[in-house]
Amino acid sequence: MTFLTIGHRGVMGVEPENTLRSYLRAERSGMDAIALDLRLSKDGVLVAVHDPEVDRTTDGSGAVADLTLAELRGLDAGQGEGMPVFEEVLDAVRSPLHASVPDRAAAAALAELLLRRDLVSRVEVASADGALLADVARQVPGVRTTLFAEPVGGGTDALVDRARAAGAATIALDIHRITLELVEAAHAAGLRVTGLAVDTLDRLRLARALGLDGVTTGFPEIRSTGRFTA
Repeated sequence: MTFLTIGHRGVMGVEPENTLRSYLRAERSGMDAIALDLRLSKDGVLVAVHDPEVDRTTDGSGAVADLTLAELRGLDAGQGEGMPVFEEVLDAVRSPLHASVPDRAAAAALAELLLRRDLVSRVEVASADGALLADVARQVPGVRTTLFAEPVGGGTDALVDRARAAGAATIALDIHRITLELVEAAHAAGLRVTGLAVDTLDRLRLARALGLDGVTTGFPEIRSTGRFTA
C-alpha cells in the first residue's frame, strides 16, 4: 500500500498556512496530497482558513463568518499573501486535495461545488463530525472522506465503528494518540490511518513503525526522510 505524504495547510512549517504560496510549494515539493481548511465568508464563499477568527493568521481581526469576501481579501495572511477562495486553489494546483470543513453549511457548499465541477476523484472531505461526513457521502456519491478522531469513549472498537458509520475511508489522529492496536483494527475493517502532524524525523519513524498509511506534515523535507532536521 502507498504511504502518503500530505502537506499540512500547504507546507505551514515553512510558508504562511493556507495560502496559495504554501500550496504551490507543497506541490513543487512532491507532496502526494494537500490538506487545507475551508470556512464560509459572511457572503457565503468558501475560503481557505483554519481558525474561526482571522486574528492568528492575518493582520486583521474578527470572525470569518462576520467578514465578507471583499473584507477577507484585504487581509495579509503572511508575506503579502491573501486568503484564497477554494476555487482559486483548485485552479492553482493539480494535486489531490483533502478539504476539512467545520460545519454543515460549509459542507453543503463544498458538496455543491464537488458536483458542479466534477471533483469527486480529486477532493477528499475531512471533518471531526461523523454525521456531517455521512451527509456529504449521500450528497456526493463516491466521494472519499476522512474522520478526524480522538480515541475516547469506548476505545479502539468504538472509534472504528464511528468511522464505519460515517462511511469514512480514513481515520486521522494525532500521531501520539495512535496505537498499533488501533491501526490493526482499522486495517481489518478496510480503513486507512494517517498521523497528524508529523513534523520531525522521530515522528516519521514512529509512523512507519505503527504501519500508518500516511502522515500530514508541514515540512517539505519529510518527503525525503534522510535530509530532514528538526
